[in-house]
Amino acid sequence: MIPLVAAGLVLVVPARWARWVALAGATAHLASAALAWYVERVATRSAYATTHPREWATWFQELRTPWFGLDLGGLGRLQVNFWLGLDGLSAPLVLLTGVVGLIGVGAAWHLPLARTDRPRGFFSLYLVLLAAVSGCFVAVDLVLFYVFFEVMLLPMYFLIGIWGGARRELASVKFFLYTLLGSLLILVVVVALFPVTHGYGLTALTDFARHAPGQWLSPKTGGATTARLVAFGLLLAGFGIKLPIVPLHTWLPDAHVEAPTPISVVLAGLLLKVGAYGLLRFAWPLFPDAARTLAPVVAGLGAVSILYGALCALAQTDLKKLVAYSSVSHMGFVLLGLASLTPEGAGGAVFQLVSHGLISPLLFLLVGVLYDRTHSRQIGQFRGLAGPLPRFAAATVIGFFAALGLPGFSGFIAEILVLLGSWKAALGGGAGGFGMPLWTAIVPLAGLLVGAGYCLWTVQRLLFGTYWTHPSLEAPAPLPDLTPRERWLLGSLCAATLGLGLFPAVLLDGISADATAWVNFVRQALP
Repeated sequence: MIPLVAAGLVLVVPARWARWVALAGATAHLASAALAWYVERVATRSAYATTHPREWATWFQELRTPWFGLDLGGLGRLQVNFWLGLDGLSAPLVLLTGVVGLIGVGAAWHLPLARTDRPRGFFSLYLVLLAAVSGCFVAVDLVLFYVFFEVMLLPMYFLIGIWGGARRELASVKFFLYTLLGSLLILVVVVALFPVTHGYGLTALTDFARHAPGQWLSPKTGGATTARLVAFGLLLAGFGIKLPIVPLHTWLPDAHVEAPTPISVVLAGLLLKVGAYGLLRFAWPLFPDAARTLAPVVAGLGAVSILYGALCALAQTDLKKLVAYSSVSHMGFVLLGLASLTPEGAGGAVFQLVSHGLISPLLFLLVGVLYDRTHSRQIGQFRGLAGPLPRFAAATVIGFFAALGLPGFSGFIAEILVLLGSWKAALGGGAGGFGMPLWTAIVPLAGLLVGAGYCLWTVQRLLFGTYWTHPSLEAPAPLPDLTPRERWLLGSLCAATLGLGLFPAVLLDGISADATAWVNFVRQALP
């Protein structure tokens, strides 16, 4: 709600005040998100919570009121509730939304908006996008979630299409069409669910799945039926486009390359997480038997995404494309963790969402710093930047070491948990007892090795050796180091990923309890 109010205010204040209103709105949003997360954390550590096991879909904070209803004759009544809830899995993502949202405003502070001379348009769209992402993470009613999911499309389309690079029209259209296709696949399942549920709230759906033998929605009818397999596959594809998973990822590099830096920050830091959250919140709880049957396929897609994304990143000469493909690789860990259906894998997948939500904005901000000074992202046009840019070099080392999963950084905690869960499932202790092929636990190790290769190669090429920039670059000599604003932005993200790497329990306390509840909930639904 706060970003929407701020977006409205941005449209009515003088243009010179637009960024200040956006900053105030993003700050207030972060404060409210931090308060909500703190309340959830206190509830997790309460005496009652430590003596009573968590149950899935039990909300620490909840708002539920009727939104609209429609009488559909013989089909029954469609009742949609404005139903918001916060638990141990959504609270860290809401907090992440506040952090990345504020970082994005800071990154856009001196963004040249000359192509539009309309900063009010930029910041209002940005705040609407932030509100839609936040809505996805707290929506409980499936129709309400779908509304927020769709609302994300338009702001991002215009933010890339108007303020993007030379090929911005192509990139924005490609993003829109891919994401719209994913939305339509999800909509097919939403519509198919209605005749047997007469309502879409998550609790109503899952309760119906438990107590409706003979209906196609119930998992306890003797195995995953074709209808349930198709429904799970549609949700996997629809949310997988947003995640993204190979081979549904091709829109992502183009969108990142053409998007301005603050939009790349939000795209990588937040929008990709919505796809994973949709799978976690809806796909597995609704169709657990189909998820178990397709666990080898899902785990295989995750493992292939890890290795393929790392290999593509290794082949890039454009620094922004390299970071974009690294996101494909890191999101593969999320899919692998969910497929394992173990507390370690599920907890690691959620932790990876938060970790990557900090690391990828850090890397894109570093690319933006270099591009602002040289108007180039080609790795081969730079060498020895550690000399004139020591602060930039320090942030670059931290960012890429965090991306490769070095111990002491948040990426290590997330990836080790996912790998533990995948090995447990491969040895028969996960995926609802169905297990996963052993190669799905081995291939990610190769992906980590390739990931270390492209991270170290990039750091070595950019920072070390004798200082040199390509003669074609119209850049000052020597390049100026980080400004105070850039130091605050980069320093905050560096401190966050280091802090979560050294003190992961700050988030894992709440995540672990709800991840275990999620696994138990899904497994109990299996026939």
